[in-house]
Amino acid sequence: MIHRVTATEAALALVQRLKDRHGAVFFYQAGAGGDGGAPMCYAEGDMALLPDDVCLGEVMAGVPFHVSCAQGDRLVGSQLTLDVAPGSRGTFSLEEGEGVHFVSRTRLWTDEEWQALEAQEARGLLPPGPVGTAG
Repeated sequence: MIHRVTATEAALALVQRLKDRHGAVFFYQAGAGGDGGAPMCYAEGDMALLPDDVCLGEVMAGVPFHVSCAQGDRLVGSQLTLDVAPGSRGTFSLEEGEGVHFVSRTRLWTDEEWQALEAQEARGLLPPGPVGTAG
């Protein structure tokens, strides 16, 4: 199975700590995508998603990663990896105060991965699409 969103062990550990502390969480990234992007982690209900925002996939079970529609268009040919970097950014993201922040890194799909991904999506195995629609 090919995943549009992956995460490093450091990111997974931080997400789990945030889930333990805040309950259900999700990620949202707007603006410039690509390496060094600034994903924000929110508790469920802390931010309203727009109808055309796109869910790229899940960081871990039950933790969706959303992007703006425009950014979703830019990321269609890429896999996004959630990572952690040192330092605080002074944002409203839940990891604020942990001395670290989330970053996203991207890489282009190989031709083989692209074909496999298209086949998975054709069978309804991945969730990309506007928020609130069936995968």
